[in-house]
Amino acid sequence: MALAPTSKVVLGSIAFAIFWVLAVFPAVPFLPIGRTAGSLLGAMLMVIFKVLSPDQAYAAIDLPILGLLFGTMAVTTFLERANMFKYLGKLLSWKSKGPKDLLCRICLISAISSAFFTNDTSCIVLTEFVLKIARQHNLPPYPFLLALATSANIGSSATPIGNPQNLVIAIQGKISFGRFLMGILPAMLVGVVVNVVFLIAMYWKVLSCPKDEEDPISEIVVEEEVVSHQFSPARMSHFTSFNSQECNGSVDQSTPSESEVQMIHRSTKDSTKNSNASKEGTNDTKEEINNPSKNVAIVVDKPIEAHVILSSEEKDYMNNKWKRVLWKSCVYAITLVMLIAMLIGLNMAWTAIAAAITLVVLDFKDAGPSLEKVSYALLVFFCGMFITVDGFKSTGIPSAMWDLMEPYSRIDHASGTAILAVVILVLSNLASNVPTVLLLGARVAASAAAISKGDEEKAWLILAWVSTIAGNLSLLGSAANLIVCEQARRAPNLGYTLTFWTHLKIGLPSTLIVTAIGLTLIK
Repeated sequence: MALAPTSKVVLGSIAFAIFWVLAVFPAVPFLPIGRTAGSLLGAMLMVIFKVLSPDQAYAAIDLPILGLLFGTMAVTTFLERANMFKYLGKLLSWKSKGPKDLLCRICLISAISSAFFTNDTSCIVLTEFVLKIARQHNLPPYPFLLALATSANIGSSATPIGNPQNLVIAIQGKISFGRFLMGILPAMLVGVVVNVVFLIAMYWKVLSCPKDEEDPISEIVVEEEVVSHQFSPARMSHFTSFNSQECNGSVDQSTPSESEVQMIHRSTKDSTKNSNASKEGTNDTKEEINNPSKNVAIVVDKPIEAHVILSSEEKDYMNNKWKRVLWKSCVYAITLVMLIAMLIGLNMAWTAIAAAITLVVLDFKDAGPSLEKVSYALLVFFCGMFITVDGFKSTGIPSAMWDLMEPYSRIDHASGTAILAVVILVLSNLASNVPTVLLLGARVAASAAAISKGDEEKAWLILAWVSTIAGNLSLLGSAANLIVCEQARRAPNLGYTLTFWTHLKIGLPSTLIVTAIGLTLIK
């Protein structure tokens, strides 16, 4: 593709550069408007500069990707309400056998949860758990934070719903959920193991320190704190919008129920009547002595009445408990059906939306609080990014650059695959992984399709693997890394700053070796 007219090239490059700066550095001093507004600004400039027409800008928005993203975020909010992430937090500390076991467990849980709930979500909900468990065992937090972030990125590579760039690749490449999973799963599993080995080798001395003796009572308190925190996966905020009884599945014992109040009132009236009766004289007393059955009736009737009331309360409690258990089971079952439907090849976007709407209907209440937790800002960001990237592609610059690299990046040779991986690795860290996929995806796939149909799908999977693992190279490489860093820094009473160089020391060697090994396993 030839370059567009000079004016279009210059103005399109300016608009894309503004978008890139605000996407990578959302709080720049001269324009601290954030990523979402930055993407809309880039899109608007593409239309104002006449790089794209308004109709072309609307056509650039990929609705299936937005639908799949919305559906998965909505399902995740219901899984959060069903305490899925609370149970994940419990698994981190359940019968832990030492620091190395804890690190391996964090890597495994982070990788698996990221594959099905996205890497950003896993990092949001697990960071504070990791900090508290590290404090509980008197361990430095940075090995475990690095394990969480790096494993989340590696694990998210296995499925189309693991991260945003995989969504783009699966839909644009028309790769089913099952084919995507089977193509990258071996590389992902080996990558997680290699990453664990790197972390243990790098921090062997830190992880070999003997654990200090802990107060059993304080350990229980800390464990309760660890499993009681829930976060909104969509907005990085504490989960407080739902009734505590719904979240915990229990009844507040400190507040008297209506039946208890009635029982107290009835007993007060009975005592008043007894005191009045005692003033009526000795005749009644004699009558009570002569008729002991009356006393027996009084003594027996009151416990029976109390027993009936308590049974009713227990019945209501058990009914509420079983309703809660049934609702949780439905949430997990529908999520499982959604994943199975995707595996057998049904349309992923409509499958995710159908699962979300089914959960809304089964919840049988106003869906506002649940749907408010969907990150609509992220959806708007994607709309702006689609328009901006499409405008930059229309300038011809990405095609011209690929024309120079294509002869050396053919995936039917090991050297070509290596050069392609290096290009993706560098661009993913400079321009971020999603724009890299949008810029290179179609051209890389077309080049591979000229070799064979199988090579076309392999090219898409290589793009997914390398662009995802590239996020582990540096702290700025992926949003998951930044989320872990920011969540750790802001954690109340647990604040810890994960530095750029701390991450780079493990990120650089791990990324290069994991990427290289994974490329040999992708099919």
